[in-house]
Amino acid sequence: MSNIGDFFAAGGLLAACLPGYEPRPGQAEMAVAVAEILAGEEVGEEARCLLVEAGTGLGKTLAYLVPAVRSGRKVVVSTATRNLQEQILQRDIPWLQRHVDPSLDALCVKGRQNYLCLWRWQQLLADRLPGLAGDESLARLADWLETSEFADRGELPWLSDSDPLWRAIRAEAHLCPGSDCPQAGPCHLNRLRRRAAAARLLVVNHHLLFSDLAVRRGGHAEVLPRYEVLILDEAHHAEQVAGSYFGVTFSRQQVLELTHDIERAGVGMTSAVLAARGLAARMEQLLALFPGERGRFALQPLLAVAPALEVEAARLRGDLAALAARLDEDQAVRGAEQLRRRALELAERLMQLLPAAGDEVEDSGEVRWYERRERNLILSVTPLEVAPIFQEHLYCTVAACVLTSATLTVDGDFAYVRRTLGLPEDCATLACPSPYDFRRRSLLYVPEDGFPPPGTPGHGAALHERLFELIHAAGGRSLLLFTSLGAMTAAHQALAGRLPYPLLLQGAASRASLLEEFRHDEHSVLLGVASFWEGVDIPGPALSCVVIDKLPFEVPSDPVMMARMDKMRREGVEPFQTYQVPRAILALRQGVGRLLRSSTDRGVVAILDVRLCRKGYGRRFLRSLPPFSLTRDLHDVRTFFAEDASAAG
Repeated sequence: MSNIGDFFAAGGLLAACLPGYEPRPGQAEMAVAVAEILAGEEVGEEARCLLVEAGTGLGKTLAYLVPAVRSGRKVVVSTATRNLQEQILQRDIPWLQRHVDPSLDALCVKGRQNYLCLWRWQQLLADRLPGLAGDESLARLADWLETSEFADRGELPWLSDSDPLWRAIRAEAHLCPGSDCPQAGPCHLNRLRRRAAAARLLVVNHHLLFSDLAVRRGGHAEVLPRYEVLILDEAHHAEQVAGSYFGVTFSRQQVLELTHDIERAGVGMTSAVLAARGLAARMEQLLALFPGERGRFALQPLLAVAPALEVEAARLRGDLAALAARLDEDQAVRGAEQLRRRALELAERLMQLLPAAGDEVEDSGEVRWYERRERNLILSVTPLEVAPIFQEHLYCTVAACVLTSATLTVDGDFAYVRRTLGLPEDCATLACPSPYDFRRRSLLYVPEDGFPPPGTPGHGAALHERLFELIHAAGGRSLLLFTSLGAMTAAHQALAGRLPYPLLLQGAASRASLLEEFRHDEHSVLLGVASFWEGVDIPGPALSCVVIDKLPFEVPSDPVMMARMDKMRREGVEPFQTYQVPRAILALRQGVGRLLRSSTDRGVVAILDVRLCRKGYGRRFLRSLPPFSLTRDLHDVRTFFAEDASAAG
């Protein structure tokens, strides 16, 4: 594939077939690098790996899809966000089928819960439980099932993920009877697996990818068919998502779902139903021993001061085992074998999380913690590192692995991501900067030295006043990104009524509707946290100013983060510079990346944290950002927007 770069040249296929296409050297360079990685030998002891940082506007999806399709290999492309997945499925793959490989067989594979289970559907029709949707919804579903190939809920815009009707009929791993299912023949998931086995290109999300990896790691049948090449897009999410699948969870909700399903399946007051009701009561007794404060907390300190937890957990395990025995004997409960396996699995999970008193807990590189929510308690064990798991169960199972994102480097170095994801020191790397002209088309503003740093007296009032001034200078058109829900709420309260522009607050409506309103009301202001730091893609004047309240350091009291930092200290590694700063830099780069989304965009990024210029580590942040022109004078921001207004007028 030595001529792969020709596809992206001025006279190449993309220029001929894509209106307005402009050759970007970085795109061609990335495509050539991907092609070289994919052109190697078959699967060996370790995959050939490539890390590619592709700046905004580079066109990275085609840069890896074109060589992937031309390689002829079985490829899985995994993304973190639905937006990117839909772009690949709806725009890129049809283009590839028209212009690169008409025979390309591509398929999107989603998590199990996105598909209808025919066995549960038949149960629902037989039971017709009260509280679920009426005959009209059931009739619509029945008509849909006549024509749907895979029974994908995405085909039902009128039915939400959280609708009780969908929860009653969606496929669930712990409810699947497997080959014993009377619907195994027409099963949509089995049909999907057969299609996936035949397809050459599969598009999945990170949750399904790592769920499959966790299943294979446990020695069970995989969810995805075997593949030769993995392309991990939005790879900066890989550690977090993988960690959630390589651990163990046990929750009050899981117990209540089990007892509910037993009562639903049982006929009359069978012994299993009575045992299930006793189990639910025992779960409430365990719940009562946990503090009521909501949040995430380490489990071990609580066990040290509340030994009754281990006693009550042992009783709950005993009740789960007794329930499994009842289900083994009780033929009056439909689907008893699946319910029995669920009870035993919950007992095993609880043993891993809350072992019996006196049992030694091995230092296995994991952290045990719990999360208290309004109506749920979740116990979890999470690996401190995913790198060894990737090395043992991922890189040795594929011929090639490409990991890409717009944000992989810290101060121009891939070391943090390479170490976190367990990639070898000699892993190939490539950094392709954005083709956008940041110096001419944008401005970075950091307040003057007299501006109060976060956490000091007067910071809140100064922050709110500066937000007002920046929004006024930009004429609305601003995305305000906050590091906490409390900071966002306080800012909204301070700004409400002072500005002549609509204020759109995260949580007041769905994410999609907020973004749609922000996109179409050019002078609106959107306030958000967390998910709004990524995936907001609004080219044009509607988003001309991105304001970030402070450097996005994570809360150091998070139990997983604390455990990882403690491990580093034990190993003689200073966690602030090697762990906390790199993670904050990558998060900041994502937020900053919301500004320029096309080559004609202009705007200002304001980071209202003077530590960026006053602290030594601030230089690492600045060096990691695009090559903005930097100012600390608010007058320059006003001038920038005034010149824009004059040019537009």
